[in-house]
Amino acid sequence: MRWLQLAFLHWPVKAEVLRPLIPYGLKLDTFDGSAWIGVVPFKMARVRARLTPPIPFLSYFPELNVRTYVTLNDKPGIWFFSLDAASKLTVRGARWTFHLPYFNAKMGVDVHEDLVRYKSHRTHRSAPAADFVARYQPTGKVFHSKPGTLEHFLAHRLSLYSADRRGQLYRGDIEHAPWPLQAAQAEIETNTMTEAAGVKLPDVAPLVHYADLLDVVAWPIQRVG
Repeated sequence: MRWLQLAFLHWPVKAEVLRPLIPYGLKLDTFDGSAWIGVVPFKMARVRARLTPPIPFLSYFPELNVRTYVTLNDKPGIWFFSLDAASKLTVRGARWTFHLPYFNAKMGVDVHEDLVRYKSHRTHRSAPAADFVARYQPTGKVFHSKPGTLEHFLAHRLSLYSADRRGQLYRGDIEHAPWPLQAAQAEIETNTMTEAAGVKLPDVAPLVHYADLLDVVAWPIQRVG
């Protein structure tokens, strides 16, 4: 798959706020004493199984996730509170196959030069309301994060964790080149994504990074824990 015009919007959150929302068995990761919650809008492209071509109406769609960071058996990863997508088949398949909290959404992305206008409105039946409207763009040169830095802690995650209805944990691994990060700015008009997950954001501006393009390979999830 390919991820395009991605923004990392991160806020520091007290660990005691997020810890009750993380399944038993996963350890909440912190950096300098703070946990972090991220809202990440981007576009998915060229999504396909190995050795098969992408299908136009299935392989290209916007996606928006809300996440925090966890560890299991010393393997760092991502815990998703939600993943909204403008692809009903993706939502249905990911819920069934990966045990991930995907939701149907009506979404729109407009890109003009390096400015991205992004809108998302959750339409999933019986799901908490969630909306996101923002503009974002890079402001600095591309760099690769270094181990030990906050940027590396937030971005360099090659695993995701999920749980089924019985609480059984799963891990899915990915592989990609180092993130081509850029410092960025964002103007957020509406953001109720974290409130839908039960988390109120602090009254501070987010830490913003941008990545224009990243090719990613993913493997099926495995039962862990």
